[in-house]
Amino acid sequence: MNQKPFPQNHYPDDVQVINHQSRTILLIGTAHVSQQSVDLVTEVISKEKPDVVCIELDAKRYQALTEEKRWQQLDLKSVIKKKQLSTLLVSLMMASYQKKLGENLGVSPGAELLGAAQTAQLFDIPISLCDRDIRVTLRRAWKSTSLFKKGYLLTSLIAGLFDSEEIDEKKLEELRQQDILTELMAEMGESLPNMKKVLIDERDIYLSEKIKSTPGTRIVAVVGAGHVSGIKKCFHQDNSHQLAEIDTIPPVSKGWKTAGWLIPLVILTAIAAIAYQKGATVAGDNIQYWILANGIPAAIGAVLALAHPATIFSAFAAAPITSLTPVIGAGYVTAFIQVMTRPPVVREFETVATDISSFTGWWRNKLLRVFLVFFLTGLGSAIGTYIGGYEIIKTLIS
Repeated sequence: MNQKPFPQNHYPDDVQVINHQSRTILLIGTAHVSQQSVDLVTEVISKEKPDVVCIELDAKRYQALTEEKRWQQLDLKSVIKKKQLSTLLVSLMMASYQKKLGENLGVSPGAELLGAAQTAQLFDIPISLCDRDIRVTLRRAWKSTSLFKKGYLLTSLIAGLFDSEEIDEKKLEELRQQDILTELMAEMGESLPNMKKVLIDERDIYLSEKIKSTPGTRIVAVVGAGHVSGIKKCFHQDNSHQLAEIDTIPPVSKGWKTAGWLIPLVILTAIAAIAYQKGATVAGDNIQYWILANGIPAAIGAVLALAHPATIFSAFAAAPITSLTPVIGAGYVTAFIQVMTRPPVVREFETVATDISSFTGWWRNKLLRVFLVFFLTGLGSAIGTYIGGYEIIKTLIS
């Protein structure tokens, strides 16, 4: 391999040169739905033939870009067991947003990253995947956000899905010049500083440290334009001690764990007290009320989701029990049953990015219907917990 240093930068401003110790890095800032970015990374890698090409991808996203039949390998049952449905849904929402932009620009989302990988492979240049696992990023972002701002974020994402406004030429030009993630964060403004810290700042540190640790003296790194300034700022700092922390999902706080067990403890204690003070018959009536108050709204949620009859029955049966334990919710039980009884077919995985932006698509697509089952039965169970708990406490103090 030719070890001569890179020549003086004769590329557009999208390409930045970083000299670090005895190494030279060409940092290419791209837009993830831009043909210009695809052409640029192909040109730079072809001309410079570096020792290695670093790409802003993790293993999961790289697999998603390179394997056409990736959906056939997605184990939904495993996703549900690991309680990762929410993470999957956010990923699908972001993919849908990028797909919509890509259709306007005539290029697939992430095409420049895929182009970088394919060009490197053409010249037998090693590839280094330098981004943090997308699951860690999304779960850290979710945990860092308050309950109120979680609602704001979901509202923004959902509004973006159903936004049918055409993107004009001025907007398209802006999108060509910056990372899609940066565009999303700009729209959110300063209202989600913790989210920005996780999605942008932490990944700037992670990317810069991974690029620095990649073997080779001549490196081309392809990243979203929104990360370029942050990476350049971090590159001459030693942030290696932060990697372990920012690559870990924070555990649930003791306060939330305590709160999760508090409601079941109050309900069970109240029923026991009712049995002691007012007799087994009254306690039995309250237990029956609890079952109906939880089961009926959860079952209604399943019906609204057009769930399989077995899922509707499981919603009624599971909700009164799952409401008494924070370990698993009724939504996860019913989602699992729905997948078992009406599993999505490959075609529905492939059209989910389009169906997710259509109101009727959520019921038409069996994968999206799993999410409807998850959320609507969970909401019904939560309503039932409030109604049933209120009645039991009222009986105890009356």
